[in-house]
Amino acid sequence: MTGIFCIFMWYLLLILYMGQIKGVFGTYEPITYKTGCSLWGIFFIISGISIIRATWYPSQRQLTCAMLVNILCMILAIISMILTIVELSTFKSVSYRNYGQAKLGRQISRVLLSFYPLEVSMALTYSIFGCVGLCRKKEDARTADTEEVEDAF
Repeated sequence: MTGIFCIFMWYLLLILYMGQIKGVFGTYEPITYKTGCSLWGIFFIISGISIIRATWYPSQRQLTCAMLVNILCMILAIISMILTIVELSTFKSVSYRNYGQAKLGRQISRVLLSFYPLEVSMALTYSIFGCVGLCRKKEDARTADTEEVEDAF
């Protein structure tokens, strides 16, 4: 859900910044817009899909895949937080025609900044549970092997 929300916010920013008029001071193009930080929400959608697949078809491969995608999502969310903080801490003067768009874009960045810690915490939680699931799978396999050996004697 948060990934879909981030993609919709990126689309809103795309429409917002494409409509700027070149003025005396230029247009406002923040670093998060240039790098497409909000568009990285695709990875959160992929992470959700991999978690659902690992739940429906639990295997070591599915759990490992889900855990790796969650770790990637944590890294991307932390990078997005850093870039958004850098964007919000620096503000260059823009043309009076584009000031309203720049101000609205910065407000959207503030909203997204509140979602990035949520994404990090969700990805961390699922990674921890994925790791626990992998450990249990290995312990169950060891227990089954030990029982087979004991039954053979």
